[in-house]
Amino acid sequence: MSTTLFVVMQLSILAYALVAGVFLAFSDFIMRSLAITGGVGGVEAMQAINREVFRWIFMTLFLGMAGLSLFIAGYSWVELNGPAGMLIFVSALVYLIGCFGVTVIFNVPMNQALAGMELSSEATRDYWLQTYVPRWTFWNSVRTGAAALSAALLLFGLLWMTQAQTQQV
Repeated sequence: MSTTLFVVMQLSILAYALVAGVFLAFSDFIMRSLAITGGVGGVEAMQAINREVFRWIFMTLFLGMAGLSLFIAGYSWVELNGPAGMLIFVSALVYLIGCFGVTVIFNVPMNQALAGMELSSEATRDYWLQTYVPRWTFWNSVRTGAAALSAALLLFGLLWMTQAQTQQV
């Protein structure tokens, strides 16, 4: 593996961890805080968050890591072997399926449904408290775990590879 690719993979560990950290904040305290507003305040804040997330670095990082994960999966499948290569391959798949895939299949549709709801409606309040908050938070926690696991697997894969190369010398 080239030095450039090794550095890219090290930076990917950091990026996976950063994505996990953002998701962790939502699962740990942001959603709980929004839920205790009783409805209107939480819905309004989440609608604003869902609009603003597209305009900042998080979306670039989140989507960029999906593309980079495709590259990492392909590279590790073709070029790497042994347990280290498998850990690196799995790290990319975990992000693609558990983080990116879950976002597209579960979180985004809930965000889109919430975006079109009237703030003062009783149906919106019911959806927010009974459906959106618990389900969105559950799937967000899955994304948190997937991104953190991706970082750990990639870290361990690179360490294993480095150890194996050191022992060969």
